[in-house]
Amino acid sequence: MSAPASGRSRADEAGIPAEHVPAGPDAAPAATPPATTVVVPAAPTGRLARVRATVAAYLGLTKTRIIEQLLVVTVPAMFLAQRGVPSLLLIAATLVGGAMAAAAAHALNCVVDADIDQKMARTARRPLARGQVPTRNALVFGLVLAALSSVWLGLTTNWLAAVLSLAAIAFYVLVYTMLLKRRTSQNIVWGGAAGCMPVVIGWAAVTGTVEWPALVMFGVIFFWTPPHFWALAMRYREDYAAAGVPMLPVVAPAPAVSVRIVVYSWVMVAWSLLLLPATSWVYLAVALLGGAYFVYRAHRLHHQVKSGGEISPMPLFHLSNIYLCVLFAAIAVDAALGLPVLF
Repeated sequence: MSAPASGRSRADEAGIPAEHVPAGPDAAPAATPPATTVVVPAAPTGRLARVRATVAAYLGLTKTRIIEQLLVVTVPAMFLAQRGVPSLLLIAATLVGGAMAAAAAHALNCVVDADIDQKMARTARRPLARGQVPTRNALVFGLVLAALSSVWLGLTTNWLAAVLSLAAIAFYVLVYTMLLKRRTSQNIVWGGAAGCMPVVIGWAAVTGTVEWPALVMFGVIFFWTPPHFWALAMRYREDYAAAGVPMLPVVAPAPAVSVRIVVYSWVMVAWSLLLLPATSWVYLAVALLGGAYFVYRAHRLHHQVKSGGEISPMPLFHLSNIYLCVLFAAIAVDAALGLPVLF
C-alpha cells in the first residue's frame, strides 16, 4: 500500500538536475539508455553474516521508508477519529498491523516488478533485482504477511479495519501493479488510491465505521499523489522509459506534466479545506500556509519548464513529503488540543 510513497516513499523513496526533454508523440525520440547492469553481490561468509544479509534482503522487499510515511498519516487519522488521544495500545496495534500490510503489498509488488526493477537505476538494488531472495520465497513472504496483518488487525482492532487493509493490499498489487502501471499514464492517479487507505483504516480502527472526515483525508492523499510521483518521474524519466513504464513524464511533454502538477496541487489544497468542519484554527493555519507554499512551488516548477531552462523537480518531490507530514501533524495536534471546531 503505498502512497504508491513514499518516495519514499514510499518510496518507500524517499536530486541530480533533469533536463527538459520533449516526450510527446510528435517529439524526437530520446536515446534509450543502456539497461542497468545488475551486479549480484558475493555471498557473505560466516553464519552470522549470512543471517544478517538475509534479514536485510527481506527488509528490503518491504520498502521500509515508504511504510514510515504511511504510518505518519495513520496516527493523525486516529487522533481525529477519537477527537483526542486514542488508547496507546490501540495505536500500537494499528501501526503494527498497518506496517505488516504495507510490507506485504510492497513485497508482492517487488515480485511482480522484478523484471523492470532490473532496468531502472533507481530500483536495481532491490533484493529481487539483485537475486538476493528467490522469487518463490518473496511471494510466500508477501502472502504470509498479508494474512498475518489481516488477522492481527481483526483481533486487536476490529474486522472492518482488517477487511480494509486486505482490500488495500489487493488493490495495490492487482489493480495498480499488475493492471495499471505498465498500461496507462494514469497509473499513479488511480493506483495511488491504495496509498490513501491508511487514514481510512486508522479511522475504522478507532470508531468501527468510515465517516466523512476519513474520506476527506483519503482525498487529500489522493490528490497529493500525482504531484508527488510526477515530480519524481520527471527526474527519473529515462529510467521509466527504459523499463517501458508509461509514467506521464515519459509519454507527455514536460509542459503538459507541469500543468497537471499545478492543477492537482490546487485541487489538493482546496480539498484539504473540506476538513475545517472537524478541525480548529490550528489546522486552518497550517492548511492555508502550507498549501499556499506548495502551490507556489508547483507554479515555480511549471515556470522552469516553460522557460526552457534547467528543470529541478526533486525539490517539489521532497517538499511534498514534508507538506503531507506537517499537514497531518496539524490534524493530530488539533485533535489532541481539543479546541472548538470552526463550524
